[in-house]
Amino acid sequence: MTNTTAHGPASRGKDPADDEYEPKIGELVEDPATRRVGRVMGAVGPYMQLRPVEGGREWDADPTKVRPVPVGDGLSAAVATANARSTGML
Repeated sequence: MTNTTAHGPASRGKDPADDEYEPKIGELVEDPATRRVGRVMGAVGPYMQLRPVEGGREWDADPTKVRPVPVGDGLSAAVATANARSTGML
C-alpha cells in the first residue's frame, strides 16, 4: 500500500513550510523588510515589484522573503482604502 496525501505521494521527513512560495501577479503579499502589504505587479531583475493596496509608487521586494496575505487581511485593507477614498482622505 502506498502512502499518499491529497497532493500526491507523501514525502517523509519533509516540512511543508520548506516549499518555496511563488506569488502570482495581482496577489497581495507582505514584504517583511518594509512591513508593508502590496500587490504583485511583476518582476525586474532579481526583485519583485509591489504596489501599495491604496495605489501609489511601486517598490522593490526580495521575492524569496515575501509572504502571502490571508484573504481576510487583504479584504480589510481593500475596504479601508475604499472608505478613505469615499471620505476624501485619499
